[in-house]
This record gives sequence, C-alpha cells and structure tokens, in this order.
Amino acid sequence: MNPPSILRPSGEWGIKLKANIKILLKAIAFVAITAFTVWGIYKIADIALLGRVANWFEESFFLNMGYAYWANGGRVHVQVLQWNDLKDFILKAIIVLGIIWAITISIACTISSKTAEKKTVQAVGKMLRQYFSKDTTAPVFPPHYEAVSDYATTLKNQIMHNEEMLVAESARKNDLIAYLAHDLKTPLTSVIGYISLLKEAPDMPMEQRAKYTNIALEKAMRLESLINEFFDITRYNLHEIMLEEETFDLGYMLMQMADEFYPVLEQHGKSITIHAAEDLPITADSAKLARVFNNILKNAVAYSYDNTEIEIHAQMQSNTIHVSISNFGKTIPKQKLDMIFEKFYRLDDARSSNTGGAGLGLAIAKEIVVAHGGTISVTSEKQVTTFTVELPVHNT
Repeated sequence: MNPPSILRPSGEWGIKLKANIKILLKAIAFVAITAFTVWGIYKIADIALLGRVANWFEESFFLNMGYAYWANGGRVHVQVLQWNDLKDFILKAIIVLGIIWAITISIACTISSKTAEKKTVQAVGKMLRQYFSKDTTAPVFPPHYEAVSDYATTLKNQIMHNEEMLVAESARKNDLIAYLAHDLKTPLTSVIGYISLLKEAPDMPMEQRAKYTNIALEKAMRLESLINEFFDITRYNLHEIMLEEETFDLGYMLMQMADEFYPVLEQHGKSITIHAAEDLPITADSAKLARVFNNILKNAVAYSYDNTEIEIHAQMQSNTIHVSISNFGKTIPKQKLDMIFEKFYRLDDARSSNTGGAGLGLAIAKEIVVAHGGTISVTSEKQVTTFTVELPVHNT
C-alpha cells in the first residue's frame, strides 16, 4: 500500500468536492455556450448562404411527394419526413458532438486540475519556506495540512540533528588534529633529542652511546608505526577493502599469534591461555584477520594488570565462529566503551604512555570485521574487559 502524498491534506475530500462542483458548473456553462454558438453559426451561415443550409436539410431529410389539390382548386406541396435518415444523422451528430465535448471537458479538467495542483504546490512551498526559515518548531500549516506539517516537522528535526552531528564532527576533527600532532611530535622530539646528544658529545662512552642509539631507534620505529596506522585508516576509508580469501584454521592462527606476544608478556608476568576447538576452518582473508586479532591482543596486553592472564575462547555455532578475548584490568566506563571503535579514540591515560598507539587499531579492526560480514563488540565490568568477534564461516 503506497503512503499518502504529502500534497493531499486530511481535508482533501471537502476541497475536491468544491473543485468538482466548479468543474461541473463550468461544463454546464460550456454546453450552453456551445449550443448557443452552434445555433448562432447556423443562422449566420444560413443567411450568408441565402438559405442553402435550410435547403440542404430539406433535400436531405424530406421526400418530395408532389402537390395535393383541393376541391376548390387550391393545391399544397406535400413532403414526407424521412425519419430513418434523420435518426441516423442525429445519432451521428450526437456521437461526434459527444466525442468533441468529452475531449474538450477532459482537456478543461486536466488544465483545471494541473492549475489547482500547481497552486497547492506553490502554497505548500510557501509554507515550507516560512517554516524552515524560522528558528521555532511551531507549525505554520492550516489544520487540513496535517500530513505536510508532520512531514516538515520530521524533516526539520532531522536537519537540526544533522547540523548538530556536523558541529560535533567538526569539534572531534579539531581534537583529532591535536591528538595527531601530539602523537607524532612526542616520538619525533625524542629522536631529535637523543641524536642531538650523540652529535654534541662525540667522546661519549660507547655503552651510553649504544643506549641512546637504541632509544632513538625505538622512538623512530614507534613514529613509523604511527604513520603506518594513519595510512591504513585513510586507505580503508577511501577505498573498499579488498579481501583475498582462503580457507584456513582460525584456531591455529590464534595460537601462533599468542606465541608472538610471549616476549612482551614475559616482561610483565602475563600469559595467554587459549580455549579453542581443534578444528575451526574459515574462508576469509587471513592477513587482514591476523591484523584484527593482533590489534585486539595488543590492546589487551597494554591495558591488563601485571601478572594476570589473558584468555581467548573460540568456538563455532551455526556456521559462525565466535572469538572472545578477555583481560583483567581497569574497568572501562560505559560512555568510553561506546566510542572505543572510533578513529583516534584512546583512553585518557594511554595517550601519554608508550604502549598506546594512535587510537586507530580498533577502528581498523572494526572496518576489517565488517568487510567480512561479521561484528565486533566490547564489554567491561568488574575489571574484566572482553572483546567479542563473530565471523561467518563463509563470507558472502
């Protein structure tokens, strides 16, 4: 069932009735004028043609029977009306005139309808301009324009909401620029500082020189990592993510990734425990999914307490693989959980730390998961933060 047009108010039947009465009166007037005009044309033509029209009518529909004579010697011209011929002529004339009248009335109604519609559109347009030019949401529509009023109110509210979103987005972009400058400046300043020390003290002991060189290299590598993240999120935003799918064991991938984090975990007494089914085949882009779980594990390692365990659970349910990664650490507030997958978002105390990235890792992870037709979510309560990824076994 099609929705009602916003150009037809709730009181349209009263308006249409008035319009139809006007059209009917116009049609009656048209018929009367037409009949009078035809009669006038006939009289003028008959006079101009010296009675030839009347003669044609007499010759066509009257049969000349000669003269009848009276007993007193008088006579009269006898003519018999040929009724069948006249009926055929009248019928044809009615049909032709009916067609002409029907076409004429149809054209008149169409013109009248379009004129009325144009006036309605103009009136609605004027009311909409008045409504949207005001700061208030008070209606400017007559009672019988309820549908238009409701539509305009919804549209104006949506526009106001979009404007608020644009303002918020603009503010967030300004913050992101500041964050970006901070994230890039911090390691760059360190690199410049340590290299300057090495340059200013050529006779520095080799042990100290090696220490400063390693620190400068670490800061430079961190700077490179941040720049790569910026390039990655830009690439994912500007282009559709192209997946190079293959079938592989997701459980085995998770075990390999856990082993890669062993050196970092050992320094802080942390560990990773995997609870996964023996066989978790999935058809997906292995390299990009490795990026997803690497980013989540980096987050779990960075924000978990020392001497705690990170747990990974992976299982298949109804052609969907569920992977959850939990760590024991500071509880993330609800309002921050809602923004954790936004670009450049980081927890406040992570921005000045060496473990925090540019705040793009989880945003990139979400883009990749969505490209696979999956979902990613996070919960945090009672000092346990859990990231859950759901992926279809066969991406369609």
